[in-house]
Amino acid sequence: MRVVYLIQTHTNLEQIYRLVKVIKKSSCDAYIVISHNFNASQLDVELFESLPNVKVLRAKKVGRGDFSITKAYLDVVDWILNHNIQFDWLTNLTGQDYPTQPLSKLENFLAATEYDGFFDYFNVLSDKCTWGAKDGRDRYFYQYWWSGIELAKWQRGLFKPFRVFINNVQPFVRIDSSYGLIIGQQATSAPFNEKFVCYGGSYFKTISRKCVQYLHDFCSANPDLVNYYKKVRLPDESFMQTILVNSGLFNFHPRNMRYIDWENSRHGHPRILTSEDFPNLIKDKYYFARKFDINRDSKILDMLDERIFQAA
Repeated sequence: MRVVYLIQTHTNLEQIYRLVKVIKKSSCDAYIVISHNFNASQLDVELFESLPNVKVLRAKKVGRGDFSITKAYLDVVDWILNHNIQFDWLTNLTGQDYPTQPLSKLENFLAATEYDGFFDYFNVLSDKCTWGAKDGRDRYFYQYWWSGIELAKWQRGLFKPFRVFINNVQPFVRIDSSYGLIIGQQATSAPFNEKFVCYGGSYFKTISRKCVQYLHDFCSANPDLVNYYKKVRLPDESFMQTILVNSGLFNFHPRNMRYIDWENSRHGHPRILTSEDFPNLIKDKYYFARKFDINRDSKILDMLDERIFQAA
């Protein structure tokens, strides 16, 4: 039973290398694909690919809030299928994630589960939408234009009253400045209806090979939906949920098995975890946690290593 660990990275090479090493040491059969944004930093490809079953792919320009993160994920899916990589599950991480217990426990759990995938999902227009139904509609029922203008924090503060006023007094146009200044127009032909619901949830997922193959085949057969999602806001938090859940072919558990602390988060950034968080993130229901910063607190990673390798 093999898991492919897809790691999307852009900076902090020491921490990326440490994550790769702990995965390889904790799971000898794991296959790791690193999708690295070389525009953000360089990566010693030979250093990583000298390890067994590790591949580095060059991600095209990657930003936040647009389709680029999802595109990098789909490019990895294309690569592993086209190269006939043998695997049973795919789980996605970033360079700031880390296991919280031995990966053998995760792999044994996946080998025995009745589910086809583990990820958060909800109807974005329902009261279960964690962002609020209005934000769900604003994200996925509008088509956005990216201006390329980045606003400083103080500029966003000055701009906020105007943005809030425009977004609240009419339904036709939406303005957002969280990931650069973008302007959206209400979609005249959104692809969603009662039979094809717009779902949302966290980007982080663990899905079976059957789901990976279905996702790949669906994207190839439905370019119009892909093109629609290229113009929404935060497509990574809806695109795959919408495709997989609407298929009706799979049995999903609505949790992604990751510890993430969103308390007091700003602009989509969860809180950096430290050694003080250790008791919370080692609960059995979690197999990974994020975000970590080795430059801020490396002790927490040492504590996790001790747990991972003593319990293995």
